Amino acid sequence: MFTENDTRQILNHGTSVEEVIRQINIFKNGVPPISLVKAAGKPDEILDVTDSENCRMLFSDNVKILSFIPASGAATRMFKSLYAILDADGDYDNMLGDEHDLQSPIYFFNHIRELACFDHLKVIIANQWLEIDNLLDNKNYKTILEYFLTEKGLNYANRPKALLLFHDDNYRIKYAFEEHIIEAIRYKISNDVFLHFTLSPEYVDLFHDISSEVIQYYESEYQCNIHIDISLQLPMTDTIAVNPDNTLFRNADGSLLFRPAGHGALIHNLNNVDADIIMIKNIDNVVPDSAKQIIYRYRILLTSHLFSLFSKRNKYLDDIDKGEAIDLAVIEQFVSGELHIELPDSYFAGDIAFKICFLYNKMNRPIRICGMVKNEGEPGGGPFVTANANGKSLQIVESSQIDHNNLEQEAIFRSSTHFNPVDLICMVKDNKGNKYNLTDYVDPQTSFISSKSKDGKPLKALELPGLWNGAMSDWTTIFAEVPVETFNPVKTVNDLLRPIRISRRCEGCRE
Repeated sequence: MFTENDTRQILNHGTSVEEVIRQINIFKNGVPPISLVKAAGKPDEILDVTDSENCRMLFSDNVKILSFIPASGAATRMFKSLYAILDADGDYDNMLGDEHDLQSPIYFFNHIRELACFDHLKVIIANQWLEIDNLLDNKNYKTILEYFLTEKGLNYANRPKALLLFHDDNYRIKYAFEEHIIEAIRYKISNDVFLHFTLSPEYVDLFHDISSEVIQYYESEYQCNIHIDISLQLPMTDTIAVNPDNTLFRNADGSLLFRPAGHGALIHNLNNVDADIIMIKNIDNVVPDSAKQIIYRYRILLTSHLFSLFSKRNKYLDDIDKGEAIDLAVIEQFVSGELHIELPDSYFAGDIAFKICFLYNKMNRPIRICGMVKNEGEPGGGPFVTANANGKSLQIVESSQIDHNNLEQEAIFRSSTHFNPVDLICMVKDNKGNKYNLTDYVDPQTSFISSKSKDGKPLKALELPGLWNGAMSDWTTIFAEVPVETFNPVKTVNDLLRPIRISRRCEGCRE
């Protein structure tokens, strides 16, 4: 199957022939769909944390909290509708859409002055002896887009979302990554603030250039020390591409094609960070300061609830480690009632030693609490009870993981009341303070196969189990409801023009 050059290329890529063969077998055999038992719902599987009185995180100063933000991809998809106009050969009036449609190109042009980057764009255009107001009045939209999207101006279509200006709070215009710094400062325990961004190699230098001034500003403003680490998606996590008939896809020079394997590859990046509490959130889910209070409140509530479970779990693990007398019924209730881990029939058939071992192994694993918003028709994954050979468990499941031809499974999927906004709080150390090896808890059977093309030739691509899906399959998972106001993603450029959802639910929240 492999030539000598193939083998050399595979090894130089940081992987093994055996791993490539395993991936090819996945293409040949397909990925088994997730088996849904039911949609997770309130109050059984999705908690209500609003009854907690603790609106502050009461930890010792040596607890390290880190914000982990995947930010690798370019923002190209944000500008898809605008690119159609930029690439149009002739009249593009029929592409502008309805001016009342928030996602239409004409809405973008009518409201472009509201963008945080507008003054920058205006100056760039003025440097070319043009006036943006005249261009807008004359509907010369293609010229505006040349300076907005391409290297002639802001070059926004070739930047990552992290380095786009998102908000203007009157006193400061802020990049997307900057909003994450502001949030991280709010959660700090000591004077140290820790963040970790995953980036593509081509953006690292630009990120350093821009972030250095931003870090200095906030360190002075809040009298703190901001520590930002960056990591790249590892080449060893790239996956092999195959032809539609599952034979090896080859480039024009005869070499094998390896492709980035999706955000599931970032489990390796996450595995390499050191922190007691890790907060995971998408780069584009940020809001201006005026709308942050409810986000602060619910992330603190989630973290406090998780820390309570973590502390209780550690006590039970410590008691078992020390051989102290334990109340088996109390631990059973904790495992099944609070950690939502099923106790199978085989558990009740076992003796005391078997039960203790079972409970210990189930508790002794990474733990996460996942904020869930009420479903408003957003595309993407949601919270479900699933079943596999290891029993039932709570999982975040994507539409692509479902057998939509199975009417029963389709009905369960459509019955979901909540949506995954990617708002995770994670604790990845055991009761002795040792870091778990997170790659031990990945379910390799939850990969994704997708159809792509290269050089006009169709191919099949393999994505690794999603970071918050199969990559965390064997974690202990807790779901909790968070308000829809905490979810304000920017998937298109017009989303930056959307009114921010501001809630009054935090009026009684202590600072």
